[in-house]
Amino acid sequence: MNFMSNVRLSKMSKKQLISKRGKWEVILHNDSHNTFDHVIDCLMEICGHSYIQSVQCATVVHGSTKCSIYIDSFDDCESVRHELKLLGLTATVSKYKSYV
Repeated sequence: MNFMSNVRLSKMSKKQLISKRGKWEVILHNDSHNTFDHVIDCLMEICGHSYIQSVQCATVVHGSTKCSIYIDSFDDCESVRHELKLLGLTATVSKYKSYV
């Protein structure tokens, strides 16, 4: 955890800190300016997806406007979202909801 993360955490209330517990997910959103190849490369590089998994996620995003691409702690998901944003992709972080 870097210095700025520690500063942010120290300013958060106990309720806010507790709400960050548990599983979170990064949702990738469709856009009209990134190519399939760019999205696939980003998912492999940032999320550690295989080529096949990246193609599947890119296809789902294209067809349904969004896809869950990464599940982990809040801090890790926020880091992934930030890296994807730097590469031009649109992603959000939300609390993970299991549908099983």
